[in-house]
Order: sequence, then C-alpha cells, then structure tokens
Amino acid sequence: MTNYLTRFLLFLLVGILAISACQTILPGVKQAQVFHLTLWQGVNPPPNRDVLQKLVDKFNQTHPNIQVESLYIGQQDQQMPKILAAVVGNAPPDLLWYNPTIAGQLVDLDAIIPLDKLLANSPVKDEIDPNLFASMEYQGKIWSVPFATNNVGIFYRPSLFKSAGVTDLPRTWQELQQTAQKLTRDTNGDGRIDQHGMALPLGKGEFTVFTWLPFMWSGSGELISGDSQTAAGVVLKDNQQAIAALQFWRDLITDGVAVLSEPERGYETNDLLTGKIAMQLNGPWSLGELQATGIDFDVLPIPFAQQPATSIGGENLFFFKTNPEQEKAAFEFAEYVLSAEFQTELALGTGYLPVNLKSRQSDEYQEFVQKFPQVKVFLEQAKYGRSRPIFPGYNRISDNLGRAIESVLLGKSSPAAALKASQQRLDLIFK
Repeated sequence: MTNYLTRFLLFLLVGILAISACQTILPGVKQAQVFHLTLWQGVNPPPNRDVLQKLVDKFNQTHPNIQVESLYIGQQDQQMPKILAAVVGNAPPDLLWYNPTIAGQLVDLDAIIPLDKLLANSPVKDEIDPNLFASMEYQGKIWSVPFATNNVGIFYRPSLFKSAGVTDLPRTWQELQQTAQKLTRDTNGDGRIDQHGMALPLGKGEFTVFTWLPFMWSGSGELISGDSQTAAGVVLKDNQQAIAALQFWRDLITDGVAVLSEPERGYETNDLLTGKIAMQLNGPWSLGELQATGIDFDVLPIPFAQQPATSIGGENLFFFKTNPEQEKAAFEFAEYVLSAEFQTELALGTGYLPVNLKSRQSDEYQEFVQKFPQVKVFLEQAKYGRSRPIFPGYNRISDNLGRAIESVLLGKSSPAAALKASQQRLDLIFK
C-alpha cells in the first residue's frame, strides 16, 4: 500500500511539472502586462455609485490589460485623513476622485503628476468644457481632469407652491424670503408649523461653504482680494457682501421660514421628499435620486442680491505618482472618463452635467434634457458659475468660513463678529 501511494504521488508531481513546463513563456514571446489601478472615490448618493461601477466594469471588460478597482472611501470631509495618510505612508491610490480645491495641497506635497504632456496629445482635450480649465490649472500647469460638473440651484415642490398660492418663482433675496414665508404653514390645522419654506445646510464642512458662496458672489463679494493667488489674500473681516449674505441666511432662520439640516447632512433630500420643506439648496447630482421617487419636483436658479451667481462643483481626477507605465494606464482610463460615451451615460444615470461638449450636444443627451427640463436650469446657470480657489490652504479657509456660517446660523455670533474671528485665525496661520 505504501509503495502504491508513493508511486501515485510521484506520478502527480511529474504531471504538475509537465503542465508548468507547458505554460512556460517561450523565448522571444512577451507576456502581456496587466495594470491594476485603484480609484478612490466618494460618489454619493449610493445609486450614483452603482452607475459609476457599471461604467468601470464596462472599461475593465474592454481593456483586459488595465483593470480598475473603484473604492468608496467616504464623503470628502472623511476622505482627507485617509488621503494624507496614504501620501505620507507612500501608499496612495493611482487615481483620486475629489473636488478641485485639493489641487494646491497635493502639489505642495509633491504627490501628484502634471498632466500637460498627456493631455496635449489627447484628442479629448478639445472636447472638455473650456469653463472647467480654471479648476484644472495651478501655477501654469494642469494637475487634474474633470470627472463631472455641476452647480448649485434650489429644488422645490411645485405641488406645495400651488397649495400655498405661490405662482411666481423668486428671483431676488427679498422674493425668496417672501416665498419662503408663504410656504411656511400649518397644513393639518393642529396649531403647529409642519411645513417650512426651505432648509439651510448646517455644519462647517465644504458642502455648507459651497452652497453659501453664491449668495456672497451674487452681492458682488469676493473671497480673495485683488489678483491674489494665495491663501494670505483671503478677506473675511469687514467683508460687507459676506456679512450681508450671512445675515440673509440668519434672517431666514429667525423669521421662522427656514430650518437647519442635520449637522453636515445638508445634501440629504428626505425632508423635501416628505414635504416638511418646500425648497432646498442642492445640485444636479440629486436628479436621479429624485426622479426615482416619482414625486413632483423642479429647480429654480439661486435668487440674487445684485447679479446671478452659483458655485461650480463636481469632482476632478488626480493622478498620484507611481511609475510612467502605471501613470499612462491611469490616463487611458481618464480618457475613457472624459469621453462622450462615459459622460452621457453618467449624466443620464445621475443628473451630473457632462464635462464633454460632444456629450451635451448628442441626440441622446438632448432627448434627456427635453424629458427632464430641470437639467436646463443647471446648464443655463453654469454661465454664472464661479470656481472655488485651488491654491494650498483653501481647506483652512473653507474650515474657518464654515465655522463662521455655523456660528451665525446657530445664533452664537453676529455675521461681522464670526467673520472677524475667522479672519484672525487665518491671519495666525498664513501671516
């Protein structure tokens, strides 16, 4: 029995060696290299992540030599510690999905590569919306490419407007306050308000700052003095337009016509869906989610003080330093992301605006716009869009400005005092 077992094991070993020998690469025959890329992203809400995953799967199926793994690593405020730890630990992803404001910080850390040469030789460069290059360029070089774009508008429930007798959409701050007043109602007759005119985002995170900036800009205010391209040029103290925009938000709260969101959850649409609020600051990334619910909704441009304004949002793709071949493979995936095919499918599934001009002009996308006219508001409003600064230190500016907004909305400080305190903190950091 022992001899039989020994002969069997010997036979099995010979067979394995023979198979291995057959699989040996013949001299002169080069084995195809497969590049495995990691994409860190924070796409939200979850249905939008599903759309992205389908598009990534499509790329992987058609590019057997490049395989991309898309990993959700939390919302952007939660991502920063992970990103910085990965850079310091020399273990970053190949690609990062993040808003453009991080560019200067990553450049300072020598963590990402400039894309000028790769993009110059790519036919897709001429298809990118020219207005988006401001979010790509810093110190004369291109450091990222746009993934998708959006801007801020106000979602509202037409049925609630009709019930409250509101027939005209607000265009100015005064009209917005009056409209919110009409929409703040006791709808069931129990003596308590159960429907408010609108919600404002509570928190000091970037979403709050992002949705507040259009109000300052609409009053001709500026965050940075003159042509300054550094964080030291920030002007918050005695910024009358910023004070006015903060005071307007606070007045909506004290007048009882607006309520605050849950902390750092200003983008969630539950209260709009249930009718607890009639208006909410948000962007086209919520279109897919709202369409799926079947409720009535529409979009209006942000009412202004002196001139129309909105924040240009969306995320860009950043390329971390690896090696030339890996970086080239990552750019091939980026070209796919920038293509009209990808941008159209992403837009149809999520509501994001395409960054590719051919996509916007395509019959498929134009049919989508006709079917969902809410998209038109964001497309038309884009011409009034402003990009946030992308130089190093913007995160500090945003954090301190967010603290000021939160303090004012909670009634802990006046607008002037809150902005003065933020300016003092920033002066200690930058000056």
